[in-house]
Order: sequence, then structure tokens, then C-alpha cells
Amino acid sequence: MSAFAQETLVGDFSDLKPPLSEEEALIEADRCLRCGGVYATAPCTVACPADVDVPTFVAQVAAGDTGAAALKIFEQNILGASCARVCQVEELCEASCVMNSQDETPIEIARLQRFATDWAYANGIAPRKNAAANGHKVAVIGAGPAGLACAGELAARGYAVTVYDERAEAGGLIRYAIAPFRQQSEPLPDEQKAIEKLGVEIKLGVKIDTKEALAEIEKEAEAVFLGVGLGEDVDVKTPGDDLEGVWESLPFIEALKDGNPPEIGRRAAVIGGGNTAMDVAREALRLGAEVTVLYRRTQAQMPAFYHEYEQALDEGVVFNWLTLPVAFKGENGRLKSVECQPMKLGEPDDSGRRRPEPIEGADFDLPVDTIIKAIGQRPREEFLSLIDGLELEWGQIKINPETGQTTNPKYFAAGDAINGGATVVSAVGGAKVAVAGIEAFLQGEKR
Repeated sequence: MSAFAQETLVGDFSDLKPPLSEEEALIEADRCLRCGGVYATAPCTVACPADVDVPTFVAQVAAGDTGAAALKIFEQNILGASCARVCQVEELCEASCVMNSQDETPIEIARLQRFATDWAYANGIAPRKNAAANGHKVAVIGAGPAGLACAGELAARGYAVTVYDERAEAGGLIRYAIAPFRQQSEPLPDEQKAIEKLGVEIKLGVKIDTKEALAEIEKEAEAVFLGVGLGEDVDVKTPGDDLEGVWESLPFIEALKDGNPPEIGRRAAVIGGGNTAMDVAREALRLGAEVTVLYRRTQAQMPAFYHEYEQALDEGVVFNWLTLPVAFKGENGRLKSVECQPMKLGEPDDSGRRRPEPIEGADFDLPVDTIIKAIGQRPREEFLSLIDGLELEWGQIKINPETGQTTNPKYFAAGDAINGGATVVSAVGGAKVAVAGIEAFLQGEKR
């Protein structure tokens, strides 16, 4: 990307994938080959963790029946409007589109889904209708994507559901931890209202941090769903952490989404190689900085999706591979540089990836005004320890993958709390599995 093109990004937090006009949506939907049928499910639907019937809703958009298309999406994914904005379609439905094999651009499924769901909310179409009350009560802890999807699905089946969350607003990582150029707050308010209209009670600003508080919830509910996600950034101590200009990734993103972008100076460095690191690097670029990503392994070993890396590279982010930050240096309390240690790859570790080893005596200083640490998030082990009989593995909640049930039979779980961090749509898919498990549990069925 040219320097001029990079300059055009500064201050631009608009949608990476802006909404389609009606004419654009009709033309794009008409390109679809309508794969699948009675004998074979379309590859795009197979690739969708929420099982959205993509060919049907796209055909409905092409026919001008946008309301029916939205209802078809909501039938499987009550958070379809949010997923249309944040879903990693490059790895899922659009990657599976048969147009790829025809050397053509895949159908823009996400933008068509956004067109249909946004149209539905703008025209007052309710995503779902609730069934008659069945007398069962379920508590949901966490108002992120897994919790909201679970609550909405249960309410649509006649369950009385109460959602608890310690934050002031619903949405979890969608609201607080996803880059603003992917999604600001819309359509979360519409999705929250739709779920509340189904009868779900959402209690925000409620911190559950004692056994007594948890016992009150257990007393009121016959089953409890855990959609608690992950906690704060991984606490990796580095000399100089207290210098002004050193940020953790989550507070950095939250400041942007709350409309309080930090002054980051001319040079910024991001530590980490995951999707969040790619997001904050591109955000820092939009704040006007020259951005370098420091990663202690190689590009081939980084956990970020390849398309995320490519997009960051195209926008002008620089990558320093095999580089480990060992100290932050400053002057008068303000960050000035980061001391970096070059690495080499040694023998594989427990994950199967070759372990980075330091190259002694080759340290160098990289001048920076801002450091953003995007190394990962901690599991919520302190909260999870309050639940009797709940087993964890590497900090993640152990579940029966067919039912979402934990080792405490009253508790079910899905989302980042069980997988250590994945996509929003996978949280929705996991919540649907848990809903079926909760229903079987409360109805006394065996699965």
C-alpha cells in the first residue's frame, strides 16, 4: 500500500464491509448458484457453525422477499445481524462457496445477511416468536454472544430466562472487544430488544463473585448456562509495564469503542500474533501511527487467520518475526522504546510448534511511543471455582460436546469459556447445542 493510501486510513473507523444498497443486494444475490437440495446440503451451510440455510435466504433476497430472508436467518441465528458484521466468513461460508472453484469471487454472504437482517429491524419484523410458557426457569450468566443466543433460543421455546452480566451494556466481546471498524454497537440494541420481547429478563451491572450470590441464582433456576467468556488480558509482566504508553489490548479497544481514542504518537508496536493483535495493529494505524507487530515465532506459526494477516500487511503494518520484547524503556515516566531479543526456533513444545529460543547478545532497541500487548485473555477461573463439581482443563470448562453439559449436571456452557477463544458464530452454534441439552435435561429425556 502506498503512503498516500495509508494516510487515507487515518481516522477512518468506518465499516470494512459497508452495507449493500437494495440494488446491490439484488444483483449480488442473483449471482448465487443455489447449491444444495434434498440430497446434499450446500457447502456454505455446512461451513456455518450456526447452520444458517444460506442458499434459501439468498434466493429470497434475489426474489425481493427480504423479510422472509431475514426470518430464515433468524430461524437458526438470532444474532444474525451481529454475525453478519463480525463473522470470519473468509474461513467459513464464503471460503466454501462453489464460486471459488469457478475462479470467481464468492457470493458476499455476510453483506447479504446484513442487508436482510438490518432491513428486518428497520421494518419492525421480530426475529422470533415465543412458544407458550412451559413452566421451566433457566438462568444465563453472561450477556455475550453465547449467553444472548442461548437466552433467545430458550425463550422462543417457552422457557423463562434471566440473564445476568456485570457490564453496563449487553454484548460481551462484540460490544467491548471487537474492533470498531468491524462493529460499533449496532445492531446490539436491536438484538437485545428482540430478545427481551421474547420474555427474557436481562439484569446488567450484576457481579456474581460469591458462593452466596451464585446460590441465589441456583435456587431460582432449574438449569444454569455459563456464557462467561474469558477475562482480562493475560498478565505477562515486563519491566516498564507501568510506563505511560503501555496498553493491554482490551482496554485499548474499549477506549476506541467508547469514543475516547488514546493519543498513541507516531510509532506504535503490538505484541502478539493472534486475530486481536491484527485488529489493534490496524486500529493503531487508523490513529495515525506507524505500526510494527512483534511476534516471537514466525508467520507460519502465528494463530491469526491468514486473511487477517494479509489485510494488516496490505494496510501498511510491519511485522518483526522471531522477536521477543524483554523490557519497556522510558523517560520521565513515558515510554520511549522497547528492548527486543531476536529468537530462533528450537525443538517442538507441547503444542507441536517449534519453541522459540533466544539469540544471546543480539538485543536491540526499537523506538516506540505506544505498546499494545495482545497476548491473549485469561480464563475466569476465580469465578468458575465457585461452582461445585465444575471441572476445568487448561482453564477451559469441560463439557459433553453433544449436550453442552458440564461436570456439574445443572450447568451448561458454550463460547470462549469452553474453547479458549473462537468466533462469535461458533459461540452461537455452541449455545444452540446447549439449548437442546438443557431442554433434554429439564424434560427428563436421555440423549
